[in-house]
Amino acid sequence: MPNLASPVIRATHLRKTFGAHAVVQDVSFEVAAGETLVLLGPSGCGKTTLLKMLNRLIEPDGGTVEINGRDVLAQRPEALRRGIGYVIQQVGLLPHYTVAENIAVVPHLLGHAPVDVASRTTALLTRLHLPPARYAGQYPHQLSGGQQQRVGLARALAADPPIVLLDEPFGALDPLTRASIRREFRELEELRSKTVVLVTHDVTEAFELADRIMLLDTGRIQQLGTPRELLFQPANDFVRHFFAAERLALQLRTLTLGDVFPDHEFVGTTPAAFIAETTVHEALEALTGGAESASASFTGGQLMAAFGTALQREENAWKR
Repeated sequence: MPNLASPVIRATHLRKTFGAHAVVQDVSFEVAAGETLVLLGPSGCGKTTLLKMLNRLIEPDGGTVEINGRDVLAQRPEALRRGIGYVIQQVGLLPHYTVAENIAVVPHLLGHAPVDVASRTTALLTRLHLPPARYAGQYPHQLSGGQQQRVGLARALAADPPIVLLDEPFGALDPLTRASIRREFRELEELRSKTVVLVTHDVTEAFELADRIMLLDTGRIQQLGTPRELLFQPANDFVRHFFAAERLALQLRTLTLGDVFPDHEFVGTTPAAFIAETTVHEALEALTGGAESASASFTGGQLMAAFGTALQREENAWKR
């Protein structure tokens, strides 16, 4: 878990009202360097408004936002935004610019050398599985929705910003494409050192991507914590009910092989890092797909029996 001793983002007592409707009510939080914070909640809970206050696309009615200790209101909005990557659901690619030209927009505004911009564009397209020779010269209308979303992410990362904000970035995609891009997002080396704030209404997406989740309702924080804390130690009835319908699926994605086999029973010569990082869901996928599970010697039945025991252990631990 990233260290919050020196947060990159600090929001204090943020408030925003549209007419008579209070959209954000006294919200305070911090985000550490390298952390991914997911803003989650039902439609109208204030998560997108909150995200847009971080880069001044929406100005708060009260409270403050600090980036690296500096109040964002002390900075010109355009200068602030050039240092923060931003990805939205609609992508917003410039239709008359090629893929390469779209990615290069912010680096050119910042005065980066053309040769460096070209090199960065090639590297990002390659990492995002869009071979430059094929895609760099294409226009947005020639791309699928998933390809456009990858280009939007590349554009947000092109100037190598330390902070990336994402507003429902995968929301317009079909479920299979969405799941595929989520995996790419999670494994993308470019994002591992970034401070990321992501808005979603998709619970599975939040649990797959977040270091911590901020669950909102009616503009207020209901709980801020790790996926495991929200799942096994809900702060109130709203949190408990919000995850109830998907509880089993979330438990499968939250508990790891290390949780279900604490004494490394059945794991054979599996590397310790694999045991610590692989979720029960991922292990089941590997087993049912016929893939080798890094030399693990357990069966699906043994895994599920151990999973049931681990759930009881988790529930008992939180009740103490």
